[in-house]
Amino acid sequence: MMLLARHCKEMLEQKDIQEALVFSAVVNPGRVEDHDDNTRHYLKKIDENNNKWLRIIVNVKEESNKCVTAFFDRRLRGKE
Repeated sequence: MMLLARHCKEMLEQKDIQEALVFSAVVNPGRVEDHDDNTRHYLKKIDENNNKWLRIIVNVKEESNKCVTAFFDRRLRGKE
């Protein structure tokens, strides 16, 4: 189970990102990156959103695997 932090919920609302996309990206990511700060980044290209890459950052140290934030990563534009 994954919880959404308050900041993540705020980002979803501000960026008009559906929660279902977040859970989809975590369950079926295009790529996964593990970082030294105890976070795991799930990346998924969203075809329905002009092929933008959605980045979901999860704190894997938290027992509940808390989603810290989610956003469309412009740095990945045009990359496979």
